[in-house]
Amino acid sequence: MEIMFRSLRCSACLVWLLALVWGSDARAVLTIEITKGIEGAIPIAVVPFGANSALPVDVAQVIQEDLARSARFKPLPKDDMLTRPTAPEQILWQSWRVLGQDYLVIGQVQPVGAERFEVQFYLYDVFSGQELINYRLPVGTKDLRRAAHKISDLIYEKITGEPGIFSSRIAYVTVGVQNRKRLYKLQIADADGYNPRTVVISPEPLMSPVWSPDGKKLAYVSFESRRPAVYIQTLSTGERIRVAQFPGINGAPAWSPDGSKLAMTLSKDGSPDIYVLDLATRQLRRLTESAAIDTEPAWSPDGKTIAFTSDRGGSPQIYVMAASGGVPRRLTFQGNYNARPVFSRDGDRLAFVHGSSGYKIAVLNLQDKAMTVLTSGPLDESPSFAPNDRLILYATRGEGRRQLAVVSVDGKIEQRLKTEEGDVREPAWSPF
Repeated sequence: MEIMFRSLRCSACLVWLLALVWGSDARAVLTIEITKGIEGAIPIAVVPFGANSALPVDVAQVIQEDLARSARFKPLPKDDMLTRPTAPEQILWQSWRVLGQDYLVIGQVQPVGAERFEVQFYLYDVFSGQELINYRLPVGTKDLRRAAHKISDLIYEKITGEPGIFSSRIAYVTVGVQNRKRLYKLQIADADGYNPRTVVISPEPLMSPVWSPDGKKLAYVSFESRRPAVYIQTLSTGERIRVAQFPGINGAPAWSPDGSKLAMTLSKDGSPDIYVLDLATRQLRRLTESAAIDTEPAWSPDGKTIAFTSDRGGSPQIYVMAASGGVPRRLTFQGNYNARPVFSRDGDRLAFVHGSSGYKIAVLNLQDKAMTVLTSGPLDESPSFAPNDRLILYATRGEGRRQLAVVSVDGKIEQRLKTEEGDVREPAWSPF
């Protein structure tokens, strides 16, 4: 199981070579399969949008797939639609009520210039016939899929009252084989697996990618010149800077909520401890001083506390301490293995890896300290909250290789993000 706590013991033997690769493919590298959804999902009909000519992206189809993937909606199959209106005056309300639909989405995509379109869509309450959204969105040809995700976000938020996450992105590491040698890629993609782009490629493992709070950069660990180092890379330009390459371990970077600091694990002074690096001044501050392994820091959303993994009590458990320093306090007590903590965006929960008959994803309610095990294992790791805190992305093992999966914070929704070949690991969900 590739958890930083374990890898710290052998990181000195890894030699990494890193190269920058830029490029994208509109196809999905990850295929999402819903394995468990909410009973009584909301019926909604997304009618194919009107268009004067063939389009490179079926906007309505993307919206339908987004809403289905949330598992909170049950889109009506196109073949079951009695009519296909594209404008308000074409709607026959009784036909949608007979089909038992709660909501109706219609729209049009019209050209407004060279490689430019205007997407207009409407959301209706079928029972009352009330118009809930009437929205126009100008886009370029290459942004039609992005526009569809934006529309999905608007629909999701209007109906559920929660922000949609369809426009967000995910980062992950893939492991394949080229010329009989392993090839590791740090990649980013849309939340539905489309538009993958390779950020870093290496013949040796890549680990610990983490998004900056503004979603414009990734911090990650690389081993160049036979020494581990922490890098920050700007996604729009590919520019990167090395921010930590001290003797020994340099790993597990974690951004402060304001993006001005990185917490990380360093062993330059002996055993692995938690340090905080000010990115503007490059001043380094040590937070923990223990003979044990202290690793995997995670910053609380308010910036006041840092959770981390430590075996100072005899087994890996999660502790928390003030970001300004102080005495750590133990948070987890169930089981002999709890590691890789990550805060929810609202700060109310902590997700982590729980060792109990395998390794599973669990959530700790920080108010009442109740722990809930969400997954069945046996090798689940690297949890990451969705921007709206409703879902958790994590790495698991299935069908003989490592894959990504998603589970809701109440355990009612489960999905697998499958690849045709190779392993996928170390996922991180972007902010909004």
